[in-house]
Amino acid sequence: MSRLEAKKPPLFISEPLTGDAVSQSLSVLSRILKSSYGPAGRLKQLHNGVGGCVCTTSQSSTLLGHLSISQPVLRVLTASVRNHVSRFSDCGLFAAILCCGFIENFRSLNVAPFTVIKISRHLLGLCMEHLKSEACGCRVSVDFSRVETLACLVRSILTSKPACMLNKTEVDHLTSLVLKAFIYTVPSRVETNVVLGKCVIIPVKGRRVVDSTVFPGLLIEAPEIQLGKPLAVKRTGSNMIKIALFSVSMSGDGFNPEEGTVAVHHGVSLEVSELNQLLHVGKQLVKDEVGLVVCQKVMHPSLKQSLKENGVLAVDRAGLSVMEPLGRMTGSQPIASIHSLSPGCYGTLKDLCIESFASKHFLRLIPEDTVTCSLILCNRSETAWDELKRVCETAEHMLQLTVKEPFALLGGGCTETHLASYIRYKSSSLPASTFKDLDCSQTQYQLVADGFCRSLESVARSLSHDGEEILTDMVYGHSWFVPSGSPCVSKWSDLVSRCGCGMNDNTEDLGWRFLQGQSGCPVIQGCPKEPSAKVADLLALDCFAAKCSGLQVALETANLILDLSYIIEDQN
Repeated sequence: MSRLEAKKPPLFISEPLTGDAVSQSLSVLSRILKSSYGPAGRLKQLHNGVGGCVCTTSQSSTLLGHLSISQPVLRVLTASVRNHVSRFSDCGLFAAILCCGFIENFRSLNVAPFTVIKISRHLLGLCMEHLKSEACGCRVSVDFSRVETLACLVRSILTSKPACMLNKTEVDHLTSLVLKAFIYTVPSRVETNVVLGKCVIIPVKGRRVVDSTVFPGLLIEAPEIQLGKPLAVKRTGSNMIKIALFSVSMSGDGFNPEEGTVAVHHGVSLEVSELNQLLHVGKQLVKDEVGLVVCQKVMHPSLKQSLKENGVLAVDRAGLSVMEPLGRMTGSQPIASIHSLSPGCYGTLKDLCIESFASKHFLRLIPEDTVTCSLILCNRSETAWDELKRVCETAEHMLQLTVKEPFALLGGGCTETHLASYIRYKSSSLPASTFKDLDCSQTQYQLVADGFCRSLESVARSLSHDGEEILTDMVYGHSWFVPSGSPCVSKWSDLVSRCGCGMNDNTEDLGWRFLQGQSGCPVIQGCPKEPSAKVADLLALDCFAAKCSGLQVALETANLILDLSYIIEDQN
């Protein structure tokens, strides 16, 4: 009989943020995230230490998904940021860096956590009110009748991930393709509840990025189809192609011994019985005037031959990724059993054609109303392709979010420094009733506001990876980068040409000041102005919805962590 070990009591850790272990882990995580941020961010190689795949990335979803984190406090932080990324796809590093900054700056204050939380939520409310106001100087309206702002948004996303290893020509080409693919997914008929279509990304590795292209409709790889031969496909009386979509295996070996025992009469063959059932399904499909059969899994050769002889095109091994968009664009319901066919499960197509790309043959399915497209995405290596695929998916999602809220925020650190300048201006002129409502003193409010602003500015400073000095101007509150090793000059305008987002230039004296570390910046005498310039061709932009959510997630997560009094760990 084995010896029973006595059950250990749980481990209680009081005031976890005061411990050295948590502080060191938070500092290490913050450095990893900051060094990955922006177009010049440093790449990280992640592996499990016992072999297996090595991942090279600077994206938050991949970084946080591969990091092994044991500290409960940091697990709360990473889980919160990953949840944000799962919903918005972008601004994960922004949210994580800002959250670390809030924790580091707020916990050093001699102010009770409950008071810090109340004041910081009030500051967040001021930020959100400003960002949603017409007078906001870091918000740009997106006009969908013009492509310039949309192109800036897509280009900013593509250039923010150095692991894609793209040059300017490749960025311009992909920007055009992503926008074209997005336009294909917008319905041509306006209805009450508009549902955007789907862009399916098809991998082609080892080819140049500029070889990438986009097709309306859905591409399904079909290596058995021969080029040069016309497609003889059965059509209905209305000249449409009826399609049946099977999600079940049609290979004829559907019985799985692990699922249980099947009683079979003497002399009956399961294989023959299954094949007969498949051929019966084929006859029913022919009778129902189906012209195309797509199977997610494997199809029996005899069934394929039988369908072909009756003018029905059969494609198998389509894969799971095409099932949802294929069902959506054709109106077909995936058939999950070969023992029951309903007339309502079929869909329709307008046309079929064959496309060839990089020695691969594809069957292109063209619906009557094209809201589905296929992006053939190329890159030189598997690592770069994986990163590029995630970036293109992010760009598509950002455009979809921008349809709901047609705004963008200035990138390059300018939104962060502008908000910091705005909060310093607002917090210096609040009425006494505000402090009474928050049950705090003016000194406490100013301390928390200063920590809030330093946290925002730390995100802007994270864009500097090569020793650049960062300035902020006293008119618009934007960030400006001075190259490292620049000579001493009497005028800052001799060293800076454009601000981080590209909106403002150095033609006027903007009263530049260093973006200081812990001491903060001088208060702007008045609210930061809205730039008078129009959207520049190379403006750096961020998705409005994603960044607003990132700001809220960062603060709420930091407040949750600051409010922790105990961590209880089970030791068994």
